[in-house]
Amino acid sequence: MGRLWERYQLPLYLGAAWLGAGLGLCFPGLASWGKSFLWPALAVLLLFTFLQVPFRTLRQAFRDRAFFLAGVVGNFLLVPLLVYGLLHLLPPDLGLRLGVALVLLVPCTDWFLAFSHLGRGDMAKALVLTPLNLLLQLALLPLYLLLFFGEALWAYHPDPATLVGAGLVVLLPLFLAFSLQGRPWGKALASRTASWPVPLLALVVFLVALGHAGLLAGLWGYLFLLLGVFLLYLALALGLSLFLARAFRLPAKAGRTLAFSLGTRNSFLVLPLSLAVPEAGLAPLVIVFQSLVELLGMVLFLRLVPRLF
Repeated sequence: MGRLWERYQLPLYLGAAWLGAGLGLCFPGLASWGKSFLWPALAVLLLFTFLQVPFRTLRQAFRDRAFFLAGVVGNFLLVPLLVYGLLHLLPPDLGLRLGVALVLLVPCTDWFLAFSHLGRGDMAKALVLTPLNLLLQLALLPLYLLLFFGEALWAYHPDPATLVGAGLVVLLPLFLAFSLQGRPWGKALASRTASWPVPLLALVVFLVALGHAGLLAGLWGYLFLLLGVFLLYLALALGLSLFLARAFRLPAKAGRTLAFSLGTRNSFLVLPLSLAVPEAGLAPLVIVFQSLVELLGMVLFLRLVPRLF
């Protein structure tokens, strides 16, 4: 069943998005239901995703210094510079720019592993890089947003209770997953639930579309521009991966892993943050749209990356 979920991820997510949007537009009263169930669904999704992250292997992260230095430089120095440049291709809509910044600044922790495996990358390095990426993005994301938006961030007035809730939606599953991994049966649980993030993410996509269908009219005008920006990001991320692989003299499998790390972004981790800010407007839809574009892009990555590295 797990392989079936993974094989049909893209049509599943697209179908969930169209179904949620269609129901939200036809029955506007359902929007409140979508918003109400979204937070619990996100928490469950994050729990079973974090459960796949090998936190206890983090101590091994610096054994291959060249690879992990390339990963940190790529994801947390060069990619933020790239994102800063891409933001200037967008109109001065703070909600739109915030959504793009949120989703592109943070490296993925789940699709990254799946696509690294399918793209003949080094899974041992991918497994160890994942918790390092997760911890660094949680620490550095506020700094990036402050540097990129500065005083403009004060235009947003998140409800304190909602902001605390958004933080708990991320942190509680994180600590619970770490705790479960320390139990004797934790590894078996992680193995049995390895495919659960796929249908759970489809549910989250459905609920976002259902709860925010009323904002779709405002997104249509930016749809092709966003598509171009996200595709351009994928192309430039691939170019950065080639540059870093050569600069750090990485073997082919490590270079492929780096390419999937820079190409995949952590859309669902930042989704609670965008939902906590009412003034963010289009940001949640931008984040969901990026994840759909990324899935299409990864299909192309699977063909290109093994040949380029």
